[in-house]
This record gives sequence, structure tokens and C-alpha cells, in this order.
Amino acid sequence: MPLTTLHPLALSLPTGTEPIAQPLPAEEQLALIFRLADRTTPRHNIADEWPPHILASLSDAYQTCQRSIRHHSKSFFFSTRFLPLPKRQGVHALYAFCRATDDTVDLAYGDPACALAEWIRQVQSPIPPLHNPILLAWYDTRLKFQLPDTLINELLAGVAMDLTINRYATFADLWLYCYRVASVVGLLSMGIIGSAPGAEPYAIKLGVALQLTNILRDVGEDARRGRVYLPQEDLERFGLSAEDILAGCQDERVVALLKFEIDRARRLYAESWDGIALLSPDSRLAVGAAAWIYRGILDKIIANRYDVYTKRAHVPLREKLWAIPAIWRAIRRLERQRTGTAQTIAIADRSEHPN
Repeated sequence: MPLTTLHPLALSLPTGTEPIAQPLPAEEQLALIFRLADRTTPRHNIADEWPPHILASLSDAYQTCQRSIRHHSKSFFFSTRFLPLPKRQGVHALYAFCRATDDTVDLAYGDPACALAEWIRQVQSPIPPLHNPILLAWYDTRLKFQLPDTLINELLAGVAMDLTINRYATFADLWLYCYRVASVVGLLSMGIIGSAPGAEPYAIKLGVALQLTNILRDVGEDARRGRVYLPQEDLERFGLSAEDILAGCQDERVVALLKFEIDRARRLYAESWDGIALLSPDSRLAVGAAAWIYRGILDKIIANRYDVYTKRAHVPLREKLWAIPAIWRAIRRLERQRTGTAQTIAIADRSEHPN
């Protein structure tokens, strides 16, 4: 099915009638949001949505970020406990920034395009807005770890896609969305925790796996918002349409579709796992735990008999704790394998180039 550019007026079309839109380069995607926002007056001031307060210190801002991740993502909060404090604070600021960016769209009081445009202006401001603790901590994290603006803009463009695109024709199209809202988070995280050369492709695959897991877990929640992230080509493969998903269809076709997507996500987790050994040693357990536990959500979807409309799949805390020894052993095996491979290469190199 050909992709078409989504006209701004399509934002007001009834649910289920939106065309499939062509994702844009990051700068163009953000420019589109600014154009949509400029159609609405008066200009939205996101500062009005934050209660006035005075920050006692930057540490208060980081505490706000910690509370955000602890409330919204227990799995990621649990995993970050294995990071040293400076890196943990940076990752908490990154997560809180991502969450606040999502909420700017999902929980906007008025026009979400205006809310997002104003948020982006504040994010890109050379001076951090002192009224917002999350942006204050994020500004500090960006400077401290020298995180590139190009990646941050890709992330913002991914969130902006939710305002102009809510159908994806192919998995290749969905991959770009997953890359922007999840893989980019992984790449930014590596800027905080540290990594060896060659880690980026693994981080990208892990990000897509994590976001695909989110999509499968949240099929019902997204459908209630009029969104269907599952690619149209996959729906058609199993005799389904976006309207079936919006209607809450739960027959054998949906089960077959979910099995197909779960297998795809598991392959991505498997293909990304070796990248854990390329991260800084003090950060491997944290990332390994996040990947392992999030992959467990797929098992919970199966345990829920593929009911993604009325049951939210999650991994209980006791199972996370029980998994830590196995995760640690798996990472140690990876480290030994990498060390053995490096030694083999060194021996072969010496034999080919003797002194």
C-alpha cells in the first residue's frame, strides 16, 4: 500500500479513517509540529501546567526524576538500582525527560501539537526553565555527558509522529518509530553509562525489541486512543484490519498475530544480547536486567492467554529478584566468551605477524 503525506486536517478525522502517513526526517517532523501549533492561538504555555515552586537544589530536580521512573516504570527503576549513583541519576533524568515528553502529548489540556511545540522550545532553549525540575535535571545531564542534539531531536521527532501518524503500513515503517522513541533512548543511555566501539547496532535492536514489547502489551490501551501500531502488512497476513483491533477483537486471528510478533521481539532480544558485553562493566547488570525482565513481559502476555485488552502483562517484583542470579551468570558467560574471542584473535595475529 503506498504511503501518503498526512494533511494536518487529517488530525480531526474520525477514528479509523486516518490515512497512513509517511514518516519525515527528524527536523521536518519537528517543523511540521511547529506549523500545526502555529494554526492555533493563543500560544500554549506549558509552564502553566506546572505548579509554582522553588527548587532548593539540583538534587531536588534529580529526586523528581527518580520519583517519575519509580512511579511509571517499576521494571526500569528496578534495573537502574544496579548502576553507580552518577550514572543512575543521569539515566533517571533521561527516563523522566522521555516520560514528560510523552505526557505532553498524551495528557495535554488543549491542543497536543501546541503543547508539544512549546515543550520542544523549552527543551531546545539554551537556558533551562527553572520552573520545571525534570528539564532542569535533563539540562544538567545533557551537559555533563555531552549528549548530542541530533539524537535528542530524533527522540522528539518520534513523539511528534504520534500526532501525525497512527497507522503503519510495514514493519520497516514501524522500525523507524521504534528507533526514535526507544533505540535512541538506548544510544543516549550509552552516552551516560559508557560503551565500547561496536555497541550501537546492538542498542538499536534492543530498543526496537523493548518498544515492540510495549506495543504488544499496550494494544488495548492504544486502541482506546485510536492508535494501532501493529503494521498493516502483519494484520493482513492474519486476516485482520485496524478496525478489528480498535473493536477489541480477540479471536484466533489475533492470537496468531500476537504469536508472530512475540517471536519477532524474541529474535531481536536474542540478537541484541551480545551487546551487553560491550557496555561499561559497572553498567552491564543494569542493562541486562532491563532486557531480561522486559522480555519476560512477552511470557506474561502468553500466560494471560493473549488478552492484551483487559489484562496488563507485567513481571512481579519477586520474579525480578529471582532472575538476578541467572542474569548475572548469563552476563559472566558473555564476558568470558568475549575475552576468549579476543585472546584467540590476538594469538592468531601474533602467529601471522611474528616479531
